[in-house]
Amino acid sequence: MTTNKILMLLKMRGSLTALEIAHELKITKEGVRQQLVKLVEEELIHPLEESKGVGRPQKTFSLTANGNAKFPDTHAELTLKLINIISSMGKNTLDDVINVYEEVGKKKYHEEIDTIDNLEQKIEKLVEIRTREGYMAEYSKNDDGYLLVENHCPICAAATICQGFCSSELNTFRSVLGNEVNINRISHIIAGERRCAYQITAN
Repeated sequence: MTTNKILMLLKMRGSLTALEIAHELKITKEGVRQQLVKLVEEELIHPLEESKGVGRPQKTFSLTANGNAKFPDTHAELTLKLINIISSMGKNTLDDVINVYEEVGKKKYHEEIDTIDNLEQKIEKLVEIRTREGYMAEYSKNDDGYLLVENHCPICAAATICQGFCSSELNTFRSVLGNEVNINRISHIIAGERRCAYQITAN
């Protein structure tokens, strides 16, 4: 369905013009406009006048909070209740849960990645695993190495009230990619940014 494809595209790429959306989805600009009007009326996207280089500002479209809600947090309500219950038992108890979460994640990721020697192939496998888990991950090369991007966070509710989960995931990335690389988070969804992004640089 075209509307779902538009929402997915905006989730993955951020704000885009109607022409850019039409080009990406290989449909007519008029067809895209009709769908955009519908999505604006449903309050799933919102238009914005945005300057993209020289010339008049262009109208771009991006997801609203309702639009982002189409990509739900995994079992958010239950997760929050469980974290609150665990927190009531004391900070050490919550720390123990996060440590177990981290160790289980490391074990699972190492089983799939340890047989790979090439760094880029390791990153490709990590992206594959994270995408399976709902993070809508992708990577690209840049001047400093590689940029790992996660366009969605399926544990956002948990991470928002307990950033130990985010630290745990970063520790897992560092563990499976090895000591020969540095990994730094440069964008963070729970800080209000559109995506989480990690710069991966070889030592």
